[in-house]
Amino acid sequence: MVMNRKTNNNILVPTDFSDVADNALSHAITVAKAYGNEITLLYILEDGMLGGLFSGGQSDVMRDAIKAKLEAKAKEISDNSGVKTHARVESGKVYKTVSKIANEEQFDSIIMGSNGASGLEQIVGSNASRTIQYAEVPVVVVKQNTAKAHGYKKIVLPIDLTIESRQKVEWAIHLGKKFNSEVHVVYTKSSDEYLQRKIELNINLVNHQLKDSGLEHRVFAMEDGLLDNFANEIMNYANTVSGDLILVMTHTEKGISEMIIGTLTQQLVNRSQNIPVMCIHPHETGFTYDY
Repeated sequence: MVMNRKTNNNILVPTDFSDVADNALSHAITVAKAYGNEITLLYILEDGMLGGLFSGGQSDVMRDAIKAKLEAKAKEISDNSGVKTHARVESGKVYKTVSKIANEEQFDSIIMGSNGASGLEQIVGSNASRTIQYAEVPVVVVKQNTAKAHGYKKIVLPIDLTIESRQKVEWAIHLGKKFNSEVHVVYTKSSDEYLQRKIELNINLVNHQLKDSGLEHRVFAMEDGLLDNFANEIMNYANTVSGDLILVMTHTEKGISEMIIGTLTQQLVNRSQNIPVMCIHPHETGFTYDY
């Protein structure tokens, strides 16, 4: 996902060898093939994880065993998919370490699983929401194994009143041109005349951007009465049209009257089971991307 910022052309995929982490990995391979990215598999030893279970040389042996397993997995992916894959083991808190590495080393994006099973397998899932908050690069959260060879054919794009919300359109166009996507714009109407004018202005601008891009797109308006249930309605719509991706902002995104409890991003990440959610960090208006 090359953009108008310098990246290392590498997708960071945290793993704990669980099924949900493998689901994210499958998704990452699809994206990497489309964009010519490399993948870095990252296993993080939580602070005190080995020290609490093993002592001295035993901890070193376990770390070496984990690294060997990760390197074998990386080689298998490289050989079978053609996507160059690296293995890396670090120590620290998962969300802090993932975010720090992605931010400082200018990773292209993070693709990670959510809702790990249990025990050590729960590490990735329990840290997805915190990674979204701290990462300055796009984070794609994957739960089920929904990787499709065609990529993102249908992108669902919730739009609200904020200027930042419109920045997602650039991402939708960026992805849409790569995967020949159809973009589905969804928004809520308002019974308040002033708010309705503002949202209509945003939607008109979005329409113009998408029309100029040449991408097929549709606009779906939700009634004002559905505002409190905006996340559920977005999910219902995305499932109805068999969406492949939902695009949201990591911060500042709110409903028209700011009445939604919690952020829209968090609600969608929590509720979306079979559709990946891409979380975009807000940048200054005018941030552009290379296609």
